[in-house]
Amino acid sequence: MSMLYSDSDSYSSVNRSRSASESPVFTTTTQSDKAIGVDICDKSTAELKKYRKLWWDQGILHPKANWDNTELPYILIEGVSLEKYEQRGDFFNIHNFWEWSCDTVTVVELPTKIHEVCVGSISFELMNACRDIMRTNAQIYNLGATRTRGNGSGKESDASFGPEKQEVTPPNGSDGNAEPWPNIVIEVAYLETVQHVMDKVQTYWLHDDRVHDVIVVKINPVSKGQLPSRMKAWHFCISSGRLPNGTIPAKTMFEFGTRDEFGNVLNIQQGACVINIQLDCLYHDLLPNIQIPKNILPDPIVLDFFFVRHAILKIGKHI
Repeated sequence: MSMLYSDSDSYSSVNRSRSASESPVFTTTTQSDKAIGVDICDKSTAELKKYRKLWWDQGILHPKANWDNTELPYILIEGVSLEKYEQRGDFFNIHNFWEWSCDTVTVVELPTKIHEVCVGSISFELMNACRDIMRTNAQIYNLGATRTRGNGSGKESDASFGPEKQEVTPPNGSDGNAEPWPNIVIEVAYLETVQHVMDKVQTYWLHDDRVHDVIVVKINPVSKGQLPSRMKAWHFCISSGRLPNGTIPAKTMFEFGTRDEFGNVLNIQQGACVINIQLDCLYHDLLPNIQIPKNILPDPIVLDFFFVRHAILKIGKHI
């Protein structure tokens, strides 16, 4: 994964010893256990784990769980089947904040306003660019945080998009059966580490015959009342081809916050930080009786992160 971002891009200290082709390995001592600096058997740790487990048991983000000071990903509960995980997520409407792998439910993100505004802003830019083909057979659908299954894992993206597509050969579908995969996935990491989101992108979303393009955003978390300053975006497209280690290199990568990694002020202008989505990528595996609307939509679709930053900073003032 070192070819995708440097140490200075990581926004936090992460372990890069694992290759991109390997799935994340979780141990019984979680990142959050280490972050609070006490032994796993310490009473205060047991109290925190009890209150954090209320999110799984009752759907409650209890104030005594101290989630704001938790390093993610965090193991929420172990010994859970995929079916139980999906039932629980649906019951509490928990999507894209939890992941399931190897009978383990892991918290990867928290429902913060900054995170949600960023997801919503990118989604709006994409759907707004496709407004001229709404209610036609070439419509691009906002699939949201639809749950997916693959390689013994269950994940939901922050947002996903695609046209009407034909079913795939079971069990290669996004539901573990015949449901087609979306063509575009958005992952926004606020409290989630760069390493974890990149592992998820490379080993899950960009796995063979799944998602075509992935947009990743990392926002450096800030204390309550502060505005985020570091924001970075990556665009991955399978048309770029795979490197010898099996990973897809970033097609586009840029800083779009108010400061860069060295603290220098960034004053980006409209059109300076954009991600281009080719129509052939957006309409990958389109139904054979539907044509790509190249006479209607611009090619490529341009997503301008000047407006994404604008939304984050405007809404961030009220957090």
